Amino acid sequence: MSALLVACVLVPLATSLGTALLGTRPRAQRALSLAGVAAFFACAVALLVHVGRAGTLRSTMGGWPAPFGIELVADPLGAGMVVITALMGAAVLVFQLADADPAPDHPTLLPMTHAMLAAVTGAFLTGDLFNVYVWFELMLVSSLGLLVYQAGVRHLEATLKYFVLNAIGTLLLLAGVAYLYAATGHLGFGALAAAARDAEAGSLTPFVVVVALAFLVKAGAFPLFAWLPASYPTLPAPLLALFAGLLTKVGVYALLRLFGGVFPMTSAFVFEALAWIAAATMLFGVLGAAYHWDMRRILAYHIVSQIGYMLLGVALASERGQLGTIFYVVHHIVVKANLFLIVALIARHTGSYDLRRSGGLFTARPALAALFAVPALSLVGVPPLSGFWAKLLVVQETLAQGRWALAGVALLVGALTLYSMAKIWMGAFWKPHPDDDWTPPTDTRLGPAWLAAGVLALVTLFIGLSPEPLLRFAAFAAEELPAALPEGLTR
Repeated sequence: MSALLVACVLVPLATSLGTALLGTRPRAQRALSLAGVAAFFACAVALLVHVGRAGTLRSTMGGWPAPFGIELVADPLGAGMVVITALMGAAVLVFQLADADPAPDHPTLLPMTHAMLAAVTGAFLTGDLFNVYVWFELMLVSSLGLLVYQAGVRHLEATLKYFVLNAIGTLLLLAGVAYLYAATGHLGFGALAAAARDAEAGSLTPFVVVVALAFLVKAGAFPLFAWLPASYPTLPAPLLALFAGLLTKVGVYALLRLFGGVFPMTSAFVFEALAWIAAATMLFGVLGAAYHWDMRRILAYHIVSQIGYMLLGVALASERGQLGTIFYVVHHIVVKANLFLIVALIARHTGSYDLRRSGGLFTARPALAALFAVPALSLVGVPPLSGFWAKLLVVQETLAQGRWALAGVALLVGALTLYSMAKIWMGAFWKPHPDDDWTPPTDTRLGPAWLAAGVLALVTLFIGLSPEPLLRFAAFAAEELPAALPEGLTR
């Protein structure tokens, strides 16, 4: 079974290498890409099934004993996140086959995409803090390549903004890793958890805070979130959906792992500060979304806003709060990626991402209106869709702890999210198109786009109408989150 754990990382890496070698043969490259993501999804599902039946799976590389070897660990949370990663990879690669704002063909496009999937998977499965840094670096390199490969001025500008602020996060993470290693002599999660229990109260808190700040930058939290809405909207639709669905959630996952499993006894002041960072992230993100008219920018700011809810769940420092964060992360990955895919379909029909140049789709394309309504209403939190349950879990725990002001911010942001989604609905669907001669294009190749967006909408509906499976999974994952000592390690 350890081979299955390693395969979840090696399959996307091997696909990246194979598609790079086929760069001069586009058809063969696309075929290998689709086969590779299908194999990746199969490995991810098999891993989740095994972890659900047999418990956490560990594999130490190079023959070194724990805690000295590089360790891969698949617990329920990590295995579940790998399945979602594979699903997002499959959805965007299928969408890429349509003509709804696809990424321009280039020999490096698919290799970098699969390298990003491998990096995200590695970050979810690593059991070692230094290797979190390593996988974050691979994510940064592949994402920079995908941002810059079109070589336009706006792409280069977006890449520079993305790189500068993410480089700050990278340097903070490396510094935090160095400090923790100097203080404890370990970097494995289990060994760090044991060292934290043995350390004097508060002695490791400054180093944990440095690492947490790095993850906050990667997650797009307040105040260092400007790189996200400045860079993401320059991407073509499939890549934008992939970035939006996965990259910031890796930062949230790392914070959840850090505070929920490795250092759960961190100072209460740190959790209090994180709670108010979460509130500011929610509020500033939703206000930015309300200001803009470009659908991509509206949704990009909503990534920031929704990250705030996830951080609030972490900051509550309880198993119920962690359950809410896990549910929220899974819901949001699916919904946010799908919204970016659907607005690409809207732009393909209306000719623009700008709501002031759109309109008329409710009568011309009612099926598209229905498709948009599912993730849009879920993002708002309208029952019984998945976003309702996600927000309910976080807000309930906030109220249970007597955090009335934080709960009020969360509810206010939900109302403002409704305003933004109504703005897209009115601009793209309800009002007439500003061009009297406009008619929806007929010479389109949109079947793969409808397939990808439709499957994700069905996932959202399933989670909303039948939340019990995901609730049980999130509860199990939260219960198993505290880092267990690797076998053979003594305190």
